[in-house]
Amino acid sequence: MTAPLTPPHQPPPHDSAAWPEPYPPLPEHDGVPSVATELRQAAVVTAVSIVAGVALGLLWLWLAPRVSLISDGKAVFLRHSEGEAAIGADGTFVLLALAFGAVAAALVFLFHRHGGVALVLALAVGGALGSLLGWGVGMYLGPTDDVVAHAKAVGAGVAFDAPLKLKMWAGAMLAWPLAAMIVHLALTALFGPRDPEPEWPPAPTAKA
Repeated sequence: MTAPLTPPHQPPPHDSAAWPEPYPPLPEHDGVPSVATELRQAAVVTAVSIVAGVALGLLWLWLAPRVSLISDGKAVFLRHSEGEAAIGADGTFVLLALAFGAVAAALVFLFHRHGGVALVLALAVGGALGSLLGWGVGMYLGPTDDVVAHAKAVGAGVAFDAPLKLKMWAGAMLAWPLAAMIVHLALTALFGPRDPEPEWPPAPTAKA
């Protein structure tokens, strides 16, 4: 008995040259930064974000509403019992931090459209450190936190400003990095470079 022959209209089963590659390599992209370049860019983004924290602190100090205190010589009281300005410092800081994060993300996307995970992490870390620095600058340059000594210095019956404080400290510190990551990811999804569709080789045609 002889083995069946391969039909003439079908290629041999072990002839790999007659079949296309199942997954052809994707074309290389021009302009994609190397790992070392991404790390350098991430370091610059982190450093610039930290320095921008000084501007955040100065704006917070300038724009945050003041809480007025007054002393009767024995104790210190809120001048306005409703205390609406007490939460104004938190709101001002959070709004400024959100704006700083959005602007930082837009600038990073504008200059580094091929940015990867390193840049996103740099925006988050730099935003958190910048928020910490801004909070420290506002506290340091604002009214003293020694309320008793301040009250004695101005005298009884004289109103003075309370120190700047953040009641929602954790949320305020997260506002900048969250805004930066969300805006950067949204811009990348909407306007980022797209991978070209691979060109698949034509399917082999059956021979007559």
